[in-house]
Amino acid sequence: MLKKAFSGFAGLAITLLPALAFANDGQSGMSDKGMLGLAAALSIAIAAFGGALGQGRAAAAALEGIARNPGASDKIFVPMLLGLALVESLVIYALLISFQLLGKM
Repeated sequence: MLKKAFSGFAGLAITLLPALAFANDGQSGMSDKGMLGLAAALSIAIAAFGGALGQGRAAAAALEGIARNPGASDKIFVPMLLGLALVESLVIYALLISFQLLGKM
């Protein structure tokens, strides 16, 4: 599944990047505002993607552990929720950083 997603992103990049080269208005490069916008967009995209992968794997492992030993569900559920909250906090930090970058524009 990850290989298909990566090849899809690579195909999208190969398709869209040449259009950026021809969209230049005679300037020598991307402006500072454009770079800040790109940095903000990439930071939140990568953080959301990584956070979603981490949360999915954590929830799958916890549910598998509960399915194998239903008596341990109390010992598994609370640490899983704590871990999910910590992963989500990292994504929220990335969102705050991207807002700060956009505020500099």
